[in-house]
Amino acid sequence: MTTLPAADSSTAGNARGHLIGVLLVLASAVVFSLAGVLTKMIESNAWTIACWRGLFGAVFITLYVLWRERKRGAGIAVTFSLGWRGWLLASIGSLSTLAFINAFKLTYVANVAIIYATAPFIAAALEWMIRGVGVRPSTMLAATTSLLGVAVMVGASAASGALAGDVLALGMTLGMALYMVLIRVFTETPVVLAAAASALQLFVLGWFVTDPLAVSQSDAVLLVLFGVVFAAAAILLTEGTRLIPAAESGLLGSAETPFAVLFAWLILSELPPGASFIGGAIVIFAVLGHAARDFFKPPSTA
Repeated sequence: MTTLPAADSSTAGNARGHLIGVLLVLASAVVFSLAGVLTKMIESNAWTIACWRGLFGAVFITLYVLWRERKRGAGIAVTFSLGWRGWLLASIGSLSTLAFINAFKLTYVANVAIIYATAPFIAAALEWMIRGVGVRPSTMLAATTSLLGVAVMVGASAASGALAGDVLALGMTLGMALYMVLIRVFTETPVVLAAAASALQLFVLGWFVTDPLAVSQSDAVLLVLFGVVFAAAAILLTEGTRLIPAAESGLLGSAETPFAVLFAWLILSELPPGASFIGGAIVIFAVLGHAARDFFKPPSTA
């Protein structure tokens, strides 16, 4: 009688870790996709939303950083050392977040989500300009295709009066693309802590710009939820990307866009114009096609 060899415990452990990574990144995409719905549901102005989301986001992310660094045995002084690079990242994140929230207030959730889906392509262009990193032909093709889709959407928004929101969404996408590139430049900067610092910046600025206490009870609950959602999404993405390849993480993260459109339809009954669907379909096709190609291509020998 032939006996089967026992399963390699390390192989089983790697498979389990990979599955956990996939679930965490997918969960982060679903949680991130709720941002538009929550922003629309909150009646308070964008500064108030940014202020309270900043407070709760900063608290939860800081607690997470403390927990993670305590496991590593790092001291508090080392843990909270950002430097000018970290504060630069935080400031770019703060400006992008403000544009992000205002965009949701002024245009369709679908438009913001789909425009933001082009961020990896803009990041590739910025990385070429800043670091001289070559751009693959497949990336250039996907970027050109996605920009065509965005042009279709923006054209429809100009006719429907939602152009300002689309412009803010483009500005936010440019800011986040720059954020992605600087993360690769500032390799020693604690990125998650920079996200907490960005949230704290928004909280402090909010007290000077608006009256964050003048909110309704229903808004207060939604603002707390928004902060928790922001922190949870950042933590899930951070932990998940540690366990799976970058190409797979990018492919799973692309699920954020269709989920955002779906939730806006189910919860808000929000349906953008037909041109937005056409442009959105072009962008999603380009993004998913590019991510899938990276995921399924054989390992490079370079």
